[in-house]
Amino acid sequence: MEKKSLQEAMEYREERLTKKILFQKGDSVAFVLNLLPGQQLPPHQHPGADVYIVALKGNGSIQVNEAQEAFGEGDVIHVAGDETFAYLNSGDEPASLYVVLSKIPSPVYAQGV
Repeated sequence: MEKKSLQEAMEYREERLTKKILFQKGDSVAFVLNLLPGQQLPPHQHPGADVYIVALKGNGSIQVNEAQEAFGEGDVIHVAGDETFAYLNSGDEPASLYVVLSKIPSPVYAQGV
C-alpha cells in the first residue's frame, strides 16, 4: 500500500499552473493540477490514453472538443485520448484537479512541473 496526501499536492504558483505527481504505476499516472484564478490548461490530447478528472477544489470551465461547460468542485469527467480538452480556472479561488491518465503514451506525461 502507498498513501499520499491530496492537501500536500495542492501547491500554487503565480507564474504558472503546477502538476504534482502522486503515483506512477505501469502505464498509469495520477496527479494533481493546481491553477490560480485566470490560469489555464491549454488545449491538448493524450493519444492512446483515457483521462479521468475530478474537480477537488474551485470552479472553472472545461472544454472537450467544441463543447464547453462549467466544471467545479465534485464534478467528474472522462476524456478519451483522441479528444482535445482544456481547463480554465474562471473562478475567484484556486482550483485543484485530480487527474488519472491510464495508458500514458510516453514517460513525459508522468513528470511534475
